[in-house]
Amino acid sequence: MTTLDLITREDLENFKKELFEELRKLKIDGADKAQKKWLKSADVRKMLGISPGTLQALRINGTLRFTKVGNILYYKNEDLTKILEENLTETY
Repeated sequence: MTTLDLITREDLENFKKELFEELRKLKIDGADKAQKKWLKSADVRKMLGISPGTLQALRINGTLRFTKVGNILYYKNEDLTKILEENLTETY
């Protein structure tokens, strides 16, 4: 940019509008992913940071409810949230 290049108020307004539009799109896309009602095993393992064996143990001992369609296991997002909130510990 040289000393002759000027940024006008209109340029800044246009930039602001474009920036906010992009941020809105990102927020909407992120909200859609977070609001999935049913999650697959891989999603649950990633969310909780656990192994397939640990997930299986949670199913077997009844900690985590699931449903099976064909060979795919599905878990309710609200069940995961409930389990996480029940096991929430306070740290100081």
